Amino acid sequence: MKNVLTKRIVYGLFAIGITVGFSNCTVKHVHHTKVVKAKRIPPGQAKKIHGDRNARRHAPGHNK
Repeated sequence: MKNVLTKRIVYGLFAIGITVGFSNCTVKHVHHTKVVKAKRIPPGQAKKIHGDRNARRHAPGHNK
């Protein structure tokens, strides 16, 4: 009787030790992503979005 109880305790402690050992193993995945600059939309498209009559305000080099 005592021998069976000792085996159960040993197996239980072994199972707990294995569980704790595997739970501490973590793998971190690092994904490097490229930074993509946002493209400017063309002045004509910006004109359509904002409802203007001409694209002069949305052209970056136009200062008139």
